[in-house]
Amino acid sequence: MTYPLVQEVHKFEVADSFITKLKLSISNGLPNSIPLSSLKTDEHDLVRGIVQMLQGLPNTLFYWDVELQCFHARPGIYASHLSQTSLKRLVNPFLLASSCLKRVEIFIAKVQCVGQRYPTLCAFANSVDSWLKRLRSNAIKEEELLLKPDNGKTTTLLGLINSLSRVCAGAEHLCQTIYEAVPGVFFNSGTTTVTILASEVAVHILNHLFNKLSDVCLVQGCQGNLYQMLLFLFVGTLLPYLQGLDSWLYDGILNDPFEEMFFYGNSSVTIDQPSFWETSYLLRSKPRSSVSQGGSTFSGTTCPQFLATMSKAIMSAGKSLQLVHHARDQSFVTSCTGKTGITCNRQDNKSKSARIMGILTLAEVFLISLVGLSNDRDHIFENLIKYPIDNQSLEVDNEEGNSKAWLIFLSDAIEGRNKNRSFGSGLDFFYACNPVVTVCGEMLEKNKSSWEDLNISGSFYLPPLNDDILRKAVFGETHLDEIGGIEGTDYRFGFRLGEVERLRLEEDKRALESLCSFPTILPSFPETKPLSDILPFQKDSTLSSRVLKFIQSMKLKESIDPAIIIQECLSVYIKRQVDHVGKSILHKLMGEWRLMDELFLLRSIYLLGSGDLLQQFLVVIFNRLDKGDSWDDDFELNTILQDSIRNSADRTLLSAPDSLTISVLKENATAETMKESTQPNFGNHNLGIDTLDKLCFSYKVSWPLDLIANVEALKKYNQVMGFLLKVKRAKFLLDKTRKWRWKDRDCTPQNYKKHLLIEQKLLHFVDSFHQYVMDRVYHSAWTELCSGMELAGSLDEVIDVHETYLSSIQRQCFVASDKLWALVASRVKTVLGLALDFYNVKQTLRTGGTSPAIKARCETEINRIAKQFDDCVAFLLRILSFKLNVGHFPHLADLVTRINYNYFYMSDSGNLLTVPRYESIVNLGKPPASRPNPN
Repeated sequence: MTYPLVQEVHKFEVADSFITKLKLSISNGLPNSIPLSSLKTDEHDLVRGIVQMLQGLPNTLFYWDVELQCFHARPGIYASHLSQTSLKRLVNPFLLASSCLKRVEIFIAKVQCVGQRYPTLCAFANSVDSWLKRLRSNAIKEEELLLKPDNGKTTTLLGLINSLSRVCAGAEHLCQTIYEAVPGVFFNSGTTTVTILASEVAVHILNHLFNKLSDVCLVQGCQGNLYQMLLFLFVGTLLPYLQGLDSWLYDGILNDPFEEMFFYGNSSVTIDQPSFWETSYLLRSKPRSSVSQGGSTFSGTTCPQFLATMSKAIMSAGKSLQLVHHARDQSFVTSCTGKTGITCNRQDNKSKSARIMGILTLAEVFLISLVGLSNDRDHIFENLIKYPIDNQSLEVDNEEGNSKAWLIFLSDAIEGRNKNRSFGSGLDFFYACNPVVTVCGEMLEKNKSSWEDLNISGSFYLPPLNDDILRKAVFGETHLDEIGGIEGTDYRFGFRLGEVERLRLEEDKRALESLCSFPTILPSFPETKPLSDILPFQKDSTLSSRVLKFIQSMKLKESIDPAIIIQECLSVYIKRQVDHVGKSILHKLMGEWRLMDELFLLRSIYLLGSGDLLQQFLVVIFNRLDKGDSWDDDFELNTILQDSIRNSADRTLLSAPDSLTISVLKENATAETMKESTQPNFGNHNLGIDTLDKLCFSYKVSWPLDLIANVEALKKYNQVMGFLLKVKRAKFLLDKTRKWRWKDRDCTPQNYKKHLLIEQKLLHFVDSFHQYVMDRVYHSAWTELCSGMELAGSLDEVIDVHETYLSSIQRQCFVASDKLWALVASRVKTVLGLALDFYNVKQTLRTGGTSPAIKARCETEINRIAKQFDDCVAFLLRILSFKLNVGHFPHLADLVTRINYNYFYMSDSGNLLTVPRYESIVNLGKPPASRPNPN
């Protein structure tokens, strides 16, 4: 293998002076003079020097070159029974291995200086250190054999090569791994100038180890040791990341002080803001490119690749937990069945701990599952789920001979966590906040006589102060008898506590003793003992070190793909917790927070679903537009709106009438919104069909439902409402013309039948379109929304279902941002505008259009309306009935059926029929000669 460490400098050096080269050229490489006796060595010393060098210790035969960072043999050394070439070939592998191990040692020392800022890097270095000690322990054993007298065994260089071959190979693999896994900028800078982000370091190390494991897992034979080393390093390095995920997934707390996670908190957004869900926690930007010494580059991802598919769900789960925790003290309606009639049938698992067996952390279940998968070939997810919190069933399995490694680890973890022993005087030696007392429990039990000296109660009060000298100086000796003649008093004599203060002081003393009993006691333990072994009952404590030791020593039967390890040992538990949190937040949404009731209310307002909530308001506005009166004053509009709500039978839908307000967009209005009708002005009406686009309805959605119905969602609701108001206004005006026709039925004007036919076409189109809107937008889309909500499993999915609902009603109302919908919408708006123009003409004829000039202009306008209507209908039928469009959007077929009027415009085969023009019915418009004219 080739990487920066393997260089020619590791070869056994031979003196290269001119005289030496001259002699070697004459003797063809064979020495022809007697070497210095001081450089002579034997095989025993060589073996001893090599094993010391493998331990990182320079000696008389081998020295460490600080500049080149490698070991060298002393120049000129030789053995009498070996040629220089043979000696060089025997020693060079050990020089290379020793240099590798020494460089690893230097790397670990450097990490200890900067590693506090990089938890994952520190964990990686600790795992590397453990593997380094494992490799060097073999050299130590060889040295012990050398030092044992009369062991009956002589170690030779060939024997050393045979016994330490795996050490040499492992040293190269280990050194290569750290140079490839750690970003190159770490090696190229000093201990005080490392500025690389912790998130970049974490993702680079974890991704490299995962990919390396994937490459090696299928290689058999001698590569088994390499796989075991990589597995050990990967597991040990992953633990800090898992601890951060555990805090986020189970507690809703982003415990990431060094910013290693793939997302970060936005402190400018609080939990009670509508933008909390979208902007409170954000993905980190992609890491900058950086090349390591081994030539590897950053992957460009902010999340470890084996967690990428779950990254969104992980973020969602933690945010959902924060919402639930924040709302715990809030007052909400507790009914699970609202006005919508949708019953919440989800179970509340609040009383049941979400952790595996109630207490195990994510890192612990990962380690135990890994032992089960790699050592026992067991997929233990279902087993961990079914076990109770107590330890009885585990003990039964172990007693029945099923003492598998993962069961032993699980049993010890549960026993240690639930351990709660009591010793004399009711003293409890299990303290979660004072683990030192827990560890020293047995020692304290054996030395009860020392409790008084060790307990804080003996030192709660300050020692007595003899104030005789002070008193004599103040009062004099003659006055001491007058004040009682008490000797040996202290400061407490004149400052006695009252009964209440004394009792409070006693309570404080007992509370302090319970929190910090025996504050001066320290456990006794060897210097090299891991701290996790000293704190055996804490979360993520001794289990991790014990499992890592087990991985180091276990004999792997086969290599397991790391993707399978992640899936079976980590992903299933993350998914379980994500699902659990999703059910909890959905129970809140559908129950206490009454999401469907709020969406039902938005439907009633913005889709005009309420029978009369806005009826009075719209009638007033339509009449003002008809008369040309002022209508765009915000205060006056809101007054009319509140009156409409108070007089409505559906007023109870709103928790407060002022929660719904209205405003007029007076600035930055589009030309289309502000334009007036381009057609001639008839009567008092002078505003186009787009006039009401300036209205903006605002509804204050309650927290936390405003995370779903946010500002952007309300904009979409307003777009749909603007279109529905056009249909409503056109229908309102055509209904008025129909009412006029009924009132004036005794008076038959000229071209009566032609006017009637055009009126009926417009009425049919607007009524059919209004019915389509009610069926598709109001009823069908709502049914689809309810079905989607029932299937949702998280708040993200709820938001997606609601967004799909909004997109659906936008398409069905032709206000979506798409060319097809823009084409259809323009023609529909044209027809609605024609209805408005027809109303203006009829109003003009009815209110004084008696002069021939006005009647002629009205007839010209009627002809234009009829022609333009026929053209728009033909265009709409061609577009809407196109099979491709109908295939993608089935609701268009329903609209075609409604406006086609029993195949009046288009045949069943899709062919446009001859559309009757107004010229063909001119004569039909003449009134019968025998019909009397009331005028």
